[in-house]
Amino acid sequence: MNYPSDTPNQSSESESNWVDEDDTPSTIPPESCSEKTSSLTTSSVKTQKTLAMVETAFLASAGSLIWLINYYFPLGPVLTIFFPVPIALVYLRWGHRAAWMTALVSGLLLTVLMGPTRSIVFLIPHGLMGVQLGYCWRRGANWAFSLITGALIGTFGFFFRFWLFSILLGEDLWQYVITQMTGFVDWLFLTLGILAQPSFFLIEGLAVGLILVNSLVYLFAVHLVSLLVLDKLGNPIPRPPNWVKVILDYE
Repeated sequence: MNYPSDTPNQSSESESNWVDEDDTPSTIPPESCSEKTSSLTTSSVKTQKTLAMVETAFLASAGSLIWLINYYFPLGPVLTIFFPVPIALVYLRWGHRAAWMTALVSGLLLTVLMGPTRSIVFLIPHGLMGVQLGYCWRRGANWAFSLITGALIGTFGFFFRFWLFSILLGEDLWQYVITQMTGFVDWLFLTLGILAQPSFFLIEGLAVGLILVNSLVYLFAVHLVSLLVLDKLGNPIPRPPNWVKVILDYE
């Protein structure tokens, strides 16, 4: 004989079991979490590498374009100040490998556009100077160290350029510099009332000293421009000395 009370009990038990089965939390295996984390890390690394490659190519093109415009449409010292800045910016953002790649790509572009001679003149000293400035700025070196080392590279580049052009032209261009410096020293001695003949070593020493001073002035201008420009781009360089801050009213 069937009892009608048995059927509702059975149905309620089945419903309660169905609800209990749905409410049980599902556990995610740790292997899937680690796979997701590794995939996200791999994608972020690929994104960083792609961004570094794009910025390297863009800034290498920018540096070559600045050199090309200044060669055909010289604007005085306005554009020359920016020659090493793109390479230094790449060093600040992506390190030494990307900076060397930027200098190399700039040289290759200028080789195609202007010939190997002009590309070599760009790489030495401006390519080397960009890497040197990026190295000093990324490690927080003071301005005195970066100015002196950059001026030495600039002086080396000046003599390298004279040596290269002397070979290509078949003339000793350094003799023209010595001739001009001799006339200047003679005029200076006459003005000061010094009755003496300047020696050859004195004239050469003054010529090298003036080249070094010119490189120091150029590097100082590069530092000032980079201080103003790179701070706006979010890649600041080390802070200038106090007397520079006072002159520029810069914090």
